[in-house]
Amino acid sequence: MERENDDPARRETVSRMPGLSAHILPTSATMIGVCLTALYISLLGPPSEHRLLVDKLLALDGLVFLASALLSFVSMRVQRGAGRNERMAESVFVGGLGLLALGGVALAFVVS
Repeated sequence: MERENDDPARRETVSRMPGLSAHILPTSATMIGVCLTALYISLLGPPSEHRLLVDKLLALDGLVFLASALLSFVSMRVQRGAGRNERMAESVFVGGLGLLALGGVALAFVVS
C-alpha cells in the first residue's frame, strides 16, 4: 500500500510551490518605498551631521530590502538552491526590519 506523500507527482508539485518567497518579494518592495518615504521625511529636520547619518542608514536599508527582494525572486525562479536562497532572503529581510526600526528611532530624535 503506497502512502499519499510518496506520490512523485505530488512531491514535484509541492517542490514548485513558492512558499515564503511569495510573501517576501512584495513586502520587500513595499519596504523599499517605506525607506524612501522616511528618507524624505528626514529632510524636514535641520541639516546636521546626525541627519546625514540617518539618511545613509535609511538608504542602506533600502538596498538591504532590494537584496531581499532579489533573493526571493531568484528562489522562486531557479530550482537549484531555492531553499537556501529563500532562507537567505528571509534573514536579509529580518535584518532590514531591524535597520528600519533603528532608523525610525534615530529619525524621531533628528527631526524633533
